[in-house]
Amino acid sequence: MRHAQLSLIVPGLFSGAGLLALIAAASAALAAPARADTPDPATFPAWRDAFAARLVSEGVRPDVRAAMMDGLEPDLRIVERDRTQPEFVRPIWQYLAGAASAERAAGGRRAAERHSAALDQVEARFEVERHILTAIWGLESAYGAIQGDFDVVRSLATLAWEGRRRDFAEAQLIAAARMIERGYATRAELKGSWAGAMGQTQFIPTTYLERAVDVDGDGRRNIWTSEADALGSAANLLVRAGWEAGAPVAIRTILPDGFDYAGWNENTRRPLRAWALDGLRPAGGEWAADDLHRTARLILPAGARGPAFLVFGNFEALMRYNNSTAYGLGVAFLARRLADGTEPPGGWPEDDPPITRSQARELQEALTALGYDTQGVDGIVGANTRAALKRFQAASGLTPDGYAGRRAYEAVMAARAAR
Repeated sequence: MRHAQLSLIVPGLFSGAGLLALIAAASAALAAPARADTPDPATFPAWRDAFAARLVSEGVRPDVRAAMMDGLEPDLRIVERDRTQPEFVRPIWQYLAGAASAERAAGGRRAAERHSAALDQVEARFEVERHILTAIWGLESAYGAIQGDFDVVRSLATLAWEGRRRDFAEAQLIAAARMIERGYATRAELKGSWAGAMGQTQFIPTTYLERAVDVDGDGRRNIWTSEADALGSAANLLVRAGWEAGAPVAIRTILPDGFDYAGWNENTRRPLRAWALDGLRPAGGEWAADDLHRTARLILPAGARGPAFLVFGNFEALMRYNNSTAYGLGVAFLARRLADGTEPPGGWPEDDPPITRSQARELQEALTALGYDTQGVDGIVGANTRAALKRFQAASGLTPDGYAGRRAYEAVMAARAAR
């Protein structure tokens, strides 16, 4: 999540009964008793006083310091949220089905029609396609409907005090102070997600200072109640991240028979022409001549048995918004559905879902024990774990795609048990 130029949350993936269920689940989680390792609230004043002194050293005005720090107390719900990771990893096909659903697209068309003038203005100024902007808007805040009502200063102060992400949280608090000092927002207006993201396009304070813009001309960069400012700020972020008007984001790709999975690396960027010469072709039609010079990398979000995609520079710009492959594809396919009704891609290996976080820890331990070092055991399947899994798969005669699904997990566990 989601904005050191990253979005910190992806709200809005539920609506109707699903939204009510999500709210009920969140309420239950927030009402849960504090864990035994929750820090002692009696230590909060010491952090608060030290940080208040830092604000003095940063030159923050006394009235702003008082507005932020006087009477400030921790919110233990934030600690619980920050420390609680879901055990089950949502399959990307389920994510995309929600992110680019017919219902979400219909809501997006209604929102875009209501605010067509703002989208016209932003599209003309920044040359970012309106469907992309509408898709981001939908995934970030359900078209402005779900922005979060947490006190951002209190949330960030709690994260800083708790300590796991202190540097990040304190940097955001200083940025929040600058926002108040410069008249961008009042202390009371700093509302957002539990992790500090704000407004219709969910910017954290540092990103707000760096990327938010005033599009409607009222002298404020109002990402909370001005659709023009919120959408313009999202467009500005993308442009500053390298967005290229008219260029593709992601194209579903058919791999040739005998594709060299062992030699493939998800981070390798090559001109589309080179991929085409290796036999890769688009799922429909032919490669556009104007795209052949563009650089792309090949991703396999669910391994060799799922869809493959070539992703371009505009996908990387979306990753600056939210460093998640699922998010980038979610924006791309919601935008496409908004534009022409195309449904998100199918063909996923639903019989081979991603493993849980506890299984990921077991996988990392087993791979390392077998001689395929994952560079740590944290339950997060990142690049090092995928690379280690690829080496195991290649040595075991399996397709070396690095996908940590149930089949790969069982193969690794069986190999370890056999030793």
